[in-house]
Amino acid sequence: MVLIQIKQGDQDTFLYECLSSTSNEAVVRDLVKIWNNRMRLFQLCGAIRDLGKHGPMKKPDKAGIDKIQEKYNGETIDRNEYYQEDPTGNRIGSGPGPRMVEVFEEVARDAEEVLSHHNVARKIPISSALLQEKLDNIRGAVTMAYPMGLPEWDTVRMTIEAEDCSGLDGTLASQHVLDPETAELWVASRCLDRRQVLSDRLGKNEKTKVIGKLQRPGAGAPGREPAIDEEEKKAMMAYYFKKQEEMKQLAENDEDTYLHSAWADPKQLQKSLRGVGNIKAPGL
Repeated sequence: MVLIQIKQGDQDTFLYECLSSTSNEAVVRDLVKIWNNRMRLFQLCGAIRDLGKHGPMKKPDKAGIDKIQEKYNGETIDRNEYYQEDPTGNRIGSGPGPRMVEVFEEVARDAEEVLSHHNVARKIPISSALLQEKLDNIRGAVTMAYPMGLPEWDTVRMTIEAEDCSGLDGTLASQHVLDPETAELWVASRCLDRRQVLSDRLGKNEKTKVIGKLQRPGAGAPGREPAIDEEEKKAMMAYYFKKQEEMKQLAENDEDTYLHSAWADPKQLQKSLRGVGNIKAPGL
């Protein structure tokens, strides 16, 4: 299986696995689907935590901090036993309770493990089916907490129900959503032709691993990967720092300090043959 590492940054990367005989069209569409579902999961992981803590969202025209709404607008705020005021004023403050907060946290952590960039080092690829499973888990947890459904304006509901990522409109994640019809996959400074198959560009070796980048059309070739990774860079910096300290220490020494070294002793060979090379006078 060919491994493609889709990389937008050191913290934003994942592995994708497919056969070298797969068409570029199918690969790009599947990668875009994975990419967009990752955006949905990133959004949902934070949103369901807010949902568990502060409850569903208010109507957009009713948003505002509760205590200010009560004091200056004369509104009556309904509070349940789990009420926690939302500091952003976007949610009603009445959450589903600590049990559902634990469930939301569990499914959010489970999704974040799949999204983690550490999976690249562990050589764990992800697939559309795996991401869909995590989305279904979040949908199930929300249904358990709110069997009658969330308000239609709640971002959690919109993100879960909108299969085309339209539920992300207005969020930061929406800026990174790609169109499967027009997205481009770049590998080795070349955009893959959708009319070809992977082997036309990468060869037929099923053990090939490459780094690819998804781009919007017309964005041009992405920047090249650095010649050395972060770990090698740190090791090189540590080495050069050590050499610098050694050179600084040598500069501070007297010019004849080397005469005290064992290799400068003309009788060193004789002492080593007699076995008295390491004998020192008391106190030295």
